[in-house]
Amino acid sequence: MRSKRFEVLDQRPVNQDGYVKEWPEVGLIAMNSPFDPTPSIKIENGVVVEMDGKCRDDFDMLDTFIADYAIDLANAEEAMAKDSLEIARMLCDINVTRDEVLKYTVAITPAKLVEVVGNLSVLEAMMGITKMRARKQPANQCHVTNVKDNMIQIAADAAEAAVRGFAEMETTVGIVRYAPFNALAIMVGANVGRPGILTQCAVEEATELDLGMRGYTAYAETVSVYGTEDVFMDGDDTPWSKAFLASCYASRGIKMRFTSGTGSEVQMGMAEGKSMLYLEARCLAVTRGAGVQGTQNGSVSCIGVPAAVPGGIRAVACENLIAGMLDLENASSNDQTFTHSDLRRVARSIPQFIPGTDYICSGYSATPNYDNMFAGSNWDAEDYEDWCTIQRDLKVDAGLHPASEEEVVAARNKAARAIQAIFAQLGLPEITDEEVEAGTYANGSKDMPDRNVVEDLKAAEDMLARGVTGIDFVKALYKGGFEDVANSIFQIQKAKVVGDYLHTASMLDSDFHVISAVNSCNDYHGPMTGYQISPERWEKIANIRKAVDPATL
Repeated sequence: MRSKRFEVLDQRPVNQDGYVKEWPEVGLIAMNSPFDPTPSIKIENGVVVEMDGKCRDDFDMLDTFIADYAIDLANAEEAMAKDSLEIARMLCDINVTRDEVLKYTVAITPAKLVEVVGNLSVLEAMMGITKMRARKQPANQCHVTNVKDNMIQIAADAAEAAVRGFAEMETTVGIVRYAPFNALAIMVGANVGRPGILTQCAVEEATELDLGMRGYTAYAETVSVYGTEDVFMDGDDTPWSKAFLASCYASRGIKMRFTSGTGSEVQMGMAEGKSMLYLEARCLAVTRGAGVQGTQNGSVSCIGVPAAVPGGIRAVACENLIAGMLDLENASSNDQTFTHSDLRRVARSIPQFIPGTDYICSGYSATPNYDNMFAGSNWDAEDYEDWCTIQRDLKVDAGLHPASEEEVVAARNKAARAIQAIFAQLGLPEITDEEVEAGTYANGSKDMPDRNVVEDLKAAEDMLARGVTGIDFVKALYKGGFEDVANSIFQIQKAKVVGDYLHTASMLDSDFHVISAVNSCNDYHGPMTGYQISPERWEKIANIRKAVDPATL
């Protein structure tokens, strides 16, 4: 006979997940592997000739790039000589400023970075994230996609997401040729909901850069880097080619981040027997060396791998911390679905939710997960009010706020009508009033009528062939009676020319002012310092939709 208690436990969602014991020899270990290198550095005539136990003659391409570009050599020998436990304690000490910590953390090697954070509990890592976040104010990012690539729904969902507080938004495609329409729809919809929202369209890198140069997008982040030479070259890339691509974006005024995360190398069978966190530290060093302002990390689409081994979620928090230790903007994932357990998916987000990162999610799904074309998110539109309630419970600003049905419906309707007007002004396939109404009230693509896909795809290609740019969208919106939205899109195009939002951890407020680590640097050093929720912001967070006013009883 079986224990009835264990029969019940076997049916619990948490036991539908996959788990595996550590296997360090192949890299199936989150951090602190016995095969990780011992930290070391030797500098001769301004050149690193030894790093992490390896002589320069034995460096692979990542070692060479990191040694030449990623480490502050002026302070490297002092920083490497400092006890790792002492640096770890500096991360948690409220009497030590972020700048004092950075003096050491930007001057140490990947192995030393991992050794430092290996001394921290997950609570202490969260304390470190609180201090080392680049920008004072945390924010959030969402995914806006659907299985039909329906541009009316994308515009409406983006408008709602903006009303709910997201500062950045990302779309992608089911059919590649829909990319111009999806990029247009998310940009217009987002800026209906709140002026100054930055948007992107995640597609193949050359197409993504082209869309940015045409003014269809404002930032990018799906530019991946990896922690071993074999995996890097498997993508036909090198650190130098990625650095060149980053400079292409920057030269056109397009904000961008690299993407990396624990688990990708072992998932591809090329981990070289090193821990997931050590390989991620190498990725982050490459990101810093390339001069990129930030990173999307936190395991991202590989989260199932670290989550399957002991301490994997702690390692994810530590990789987010290392991003801050290297003075990088951090969009800290929390995007990929990885578990059947609601309790576990909340626990996975707590290390970023409570201390706050520059973008707590790099892909909270602004749609039901069945419409999420990034393979499903850890959080989706059905969780909006759970997220807001947890913020209220803990008095935490995790980037969102409640919204009424009336203001959401109004924003969705205006966004649907705005994209309808653009299509009419640019001679694109008709968007009907029926589609506008469906987009206004839809929960997901199941509520949307089908479109003529062939006609849409031909029109999208023709739009590119005609050389239509972001300025043409501005003109179309203005002529279509949406002057305020036209102005918002125009201001974003201007921001790309000026380039101020290329600074680390940048975002635009509703008046198009840049808020970044340059003019709003995180200065946390203990209670009542750093970011504090203002009374106005707290009132907005606290007034969830179902809260009853006692005066009305």
